[in-house]
Amino acid sequence: MHPKQKFEAMLGPYRVLDLTDEKGLLCGKILGDLGADVIKAEKPGGDPARRIGPFYHDEVDPEKSLFWWAYNTNKRGITIDIETPGGRELFKRLVKTADLVIESFPPGRMDSLGLGYTVLEQINPGIILVSITPFGQTGPYRDYKASDIVAWAMGGIMYVNGDADRPPVRVSHHSQAFLHAGGEAASGAMMALYHREITGEGQHVDVSIQEAVVPPTYMLLGGWDMMRVNQQRGTRATSIGLDIRLLWPCKDGYVLWFYWGGPPYNQRYIPPFIRWLDSEGMADDFLKGFDWSTFEWANVSQEVLDRIQIPPARFFSNHTKAQLLEGARERGIVLYPVSTTEDLLGNPQLAAREFWVPLAHPELGITVTYPGAFARISEAPAAVFRRAPLIGEHNRHVYEQELGLSRQEMMTMKRAGVI
Repeated sequence: MHPKQKFEAMLGPYRVLDLTDEKGLLCGKILGDLGADVIKAEKPGGDPARRIGPFYHDEVDPEKSLFWWAYNTNKRGITIDIETPGGRELFKRLVKTADLVIESFPPGRMDSLGLGYTVLEQINPGIILVSITPFGQTGPYRDYKASDIVAWAMGGIMYVNGDADRPPVRVSHHSQAFLHAGGEAASGAMMALYHREITGEGQHVDVSIQEAVVPPTYMLLGGWDMMRVNQQRGTRATSIGLDIRLLWPCKDGYVLWFYWGGPPYNQRYIPPFIRWLDSEGMADDFLKGFDWSTFEWANVSQEVLDRIQIPPARFFSNHTKAQLLEGARERGIVLYPVSTTEDLLGNPQLAAREFWVPLAHPELGITVTYPGAFARISEAPAAVFRRAPLIGEHNRHVYEQELGLSRQEMMTMKRAGVI
């Protein structure tokens, strides 16, 4: 156990066997951040996710994938090929010591290997199996394959991503749908653990990546239910039948701001903004003479909205994000800068909360800055304390010291391709 794991972590007593590929890596990371002993099991030679870039110093190397580093912190690493008879028997021995198994094989694959839930619960009656698949273990799409972009599209959220005059796009070039599924899987695992504490029963948690992507669309449902209007792509809100601009260019990036419609927000947030524009000579007579107490999106025309959005565009383009944020804070105006990665690394709020964590990579002789734990928990702290494992880094510790295998047995298994 790592020295920094000696505190009373929320999941400190539990062990997780992580068989996932990129579809489920975040699940194990979350459980590891909460203190679980997460053992990442890879085939000899390394997990395919190690080939996902970008790479440290652009050196394509399975030990230098930044993607791998990001989603495998706090885990220990072993190699094992569960497709071999010896690997399956060895895995069953590990299951006896575990509380959870998380996997992302196609539905039925674990059963075909003789490692399905019905087998695992016989080995360990309290075991919890968490399965992450594109469409779940049941239904007509059960056996369909899906990349991240497919799941993102079929979950519905892709429709609103991108520019209004172009086809939909995915968010980022990394696996957003898979990350949603990993988060849902961690939640399901925690609930199953809680259930086991009450009843003593393990269970099978079935996570559909498509279903995990659906919840982010809830914000779009109101416009459809009330107006039968689909939210359109772009930097504007259209769910109520108006083209309301949300994102505005400024000197060094973008800020998020919009005209609030309806009481009490129209009177609370708009007049101070107009006075700010007027103090810099950028509020025209139309803005200054407008009756903002009656301004409501339901009653305003698109023509009027287009007219009152012209002065803010000029105003924002003359200021930096920092200037706009400080001015908005002083005047009680709702406005947010759009942060870049560089902005986040220098953000004073994150620095004050010690969010960024330095982790040593002794094999490279470097220290890398990582995002810290996802929550500050007073009674059972979460923490990020260890870099992602190297290929088979903890084989000897897990197999020899914990399972009691001899050095000769280890060598025999290695020659046979089991580990």
